Amino acid sequence: MDPVHWLLERHSCPQLTAPAPAGEALQHILQCGLRAPDHGHLQPYEFLLAEGDGLSRLGAVLATAAEARGEPAAMIDKARQAPLRAPMVITVVARVQAHAKVPPLEQHLAAGCALLMMRMAAEAQGFAGIWRSGWFMFDRGVHRALGLGETDQIVGFLYLGTPKVQQEKTARAVDPMSFVRRL
Repeated sequence: MDPVHWLLERHSCPQLTAPAPAGEALQHILQCGLRAPDHGHLQPYEFLLAEGDGLSRLGAVLATAAEARGEPAAMIDKARQAPLRAPMVITVVARVQAHAKVPPLEQHLAAGCALLMMRMAAEAQGFAGIWRSGWFMFDRGVHRALGLGETDQIVGFLYLGTPKVQQEKTARAVDPMSFVRRL
């Protein structure tokens, strides 16, 4: 498939099942993440991979955070179950480093680009996924439970697997020029 057409057809797939990427496919996904634009070659990211029992451990972390926020029981249970919606979840973290020329925002963007590169690499190999976000990304209790430092920032949760159903391509009939302002 033409790469531009492939990018134009990109869509999220929230209904995932096994198998998840493994072996060489997973290696390619991670290697693609490491090819993200990275000012200063800091590699300011870490990929926390959860599958099998790791999904339940991640769910327990999210449930504990929801409980600490005073969420109702139904939301706490939903948080506990969230990672189980895919056979693999990669939590992508910006590991921010002090640097005179590369501010934290650029490092966050590099980690976000790594997540997108991994998402697209998964799709290129026949897998599907969805980039999930939400308040968990910013919760310091979640960060501590995952062993993150004070300047680290979760940029997203990459859910990966095999599509349960064929996703309908959503039409994007928006004129891209409506987002452009010439200087």
